[in-house]
Amino acid sequence: MAENRVSGAVEKATDSTAFERAARAGHIVSGLVHLLIAFIIIRIAFGSGGNADQSGALGTLGSSPGGKTMLWIAAVAFLAMALWRVAEAIVGPHATEPGDDDSGASKLFDRAKAAGVALVYFGFAFSAFQFARGTGQSSGQQSAGLSARLMENTAGKTLLVVAGLVIIAIGGYHVYKGVTKNFLDDLKVSGGTVITPLGIAGYTAKGLVLIGAGVLVIVASINSDPSKATGIDGAVKTLGEAPFGKFLLILAGIGIAAYGLYSFAMARYSRM
Repeated sequence: MAENRVSGAVEKATDSTAFERAARAGHIVSGLVHLLIAFIIIRIAFGSGGNADQSGALGTLGSSPGGKTMLWIAAVAFLAMALWRVAEAIVGPHATEPGDDDSGASKLFDRAKAAGVALVYFGFAFSAFQFARGTGQSSGQQSAGLSARLMENTAGKTLLVVAGLVIIAIGGYHVYKGVTKNFLDDLKVSGGTVITPLGIAGYTAKGLVLIGAGVLVIVASINSDPSKATGIDGAVKTLGEAPFGKFLLILAGIGIAAYGLYSFAMARYSRM
């Protein structure tokens, strides 16, 4: 009975046009963040500094004219998207499509995925909130600090290896989603000459970067070197040190920019 009341309340909430629009704004902000990350990656390719991750993008956004206001808007939009994903975890994916069949293992996977995405967006919202208040910190430094504490014992190292494997799995899923065009199932439209290539390039590039970040976490854990466990920023900078690193960084920047542009399409056409 209580579960039915919760589901009913969630379904009523997702009937709100304002709530849906606020959640869709999360895609717009995500697109902007990925474009800023792409810009930082290109700068690194040509010898400039910067943190090629979410914290670097939010810091860049905050230092621009009107940046503080934009960060507060970003925090609200990310929070709305997180709450929408929580709703999908409760009532099933595509809450605005009541005729959608919500049975079977694939739907259970979709609910679990929605819960995971909700946690990611809650993290984004918190980061945007911190930068808006002027207390934001580098994601890479935070990751390295946490990794250093975990590496003090075997259990912590094991946890880091598991975390690295999870990141690799998420990255692999992104690559799969891009290569197979599975992302089109998330849209109200059938793709097109612009959206489909952006989705393929964006998901594949982001997936490869995540795989690199996961590998670095595992290697850092084995070698007890927390300075290497710095997330996406570390993966990008390690890529730059490889043969033809500049060329690879430019490709990565273009791919992440493609994901950012695809996020704008998601704001308009995603199934919610």
